Amino acid sequence: MSPLNIKTGSTSHSAYDLRDPYAEVIESHTLAVIVDNEPGVLARVIGLFSGRGYNIESLTVAETDHTGHLSRITIVTRGTPQIIAQIKAQLARIVPVHEVHDLTEEGPSVQRELALFKVAGKGEHRIEALRLAEIFRAHVVDSTLESFVFEMTGTPEKIDSFAELMRPLGLREIARTGVAALARGA
Repeated sequence: MSPLNIKTGSTSHSAYDLRDPYAEVIESHTLAVIVDNEPGVLARVIGLFSGRGYNIESLTVAETDHTGHLSRITIVTRGTPQIIAQIKAQLARIVPVHEVHDLTEEGPSVQRELALFKVAGKGEHRIEALRLAEIFRAHVVDSTLESFVFEMTGTPEKIDSFAELMRPLGLREIARTGVAALARGA
């Protein structure tokens, strides 16, 4: 009898299928954490991740409520569903944390990131870099005879795609802000 794949409900018919049908899928999740804006809170949140060996792929933080002294920390992390559930539960137990939202599970969200790209090049490479920047809606924010600095806002995937296209054209540096995200709708 063929093993049942728990995720898809289908059976495997090949004797050469070496995938573990019971292995958990690693997922990327975007978490929005509302915290008191006070010294040491960010260190405690990051300490939770580093102390348990969880990775942070993206981290942004800023005060969002001046009168209430609240900040929003947006964290993109990866893990199995069990690991993500542990992260959320442990974040919720930190005293200055008011709310933990998993934007990935709560429904559609808008995610954007700002990036700056320094691209050095002359001749055809320079022309191609400008052409691609126009396609990706990147703006030239600095220009010299030998390089450009492009500014672009978009999804992390769009930023990654633009970077890959710029590498052979002379990409020298990238600065990224990290993901900012909000749930869609009311």
